[in-house]
Amino acid sequence: MPGAGIPEDPVTGSTHATLVPYWSEKLGKTHLSAFQCSRRGGHLLCDLAGDRVLIIGRAKTFMKAEIYLPE
Repeated sequence: MPGAGIPEDPVTGSTHATLVPYWSEKLGKTHLSAFQCSRRGGHLLCDLAGDRVLIIGRAKTFMKAEIYLPE
């Protein structure tokens, strides 16, 4: 949300979770390597595992929190 003063993520995992099934089908591969080419870009290793996408990459913790859901 750069418009709200929050810098863009260097690599957007949610976007890659959408792209991997698409490119996996097109390329006939379940293991893909991705690079997000942006100012603060990064490299990801992605695996399509059934209905899930496993993403491996470097990360830096910037916040820790606990979320409580109503029972």
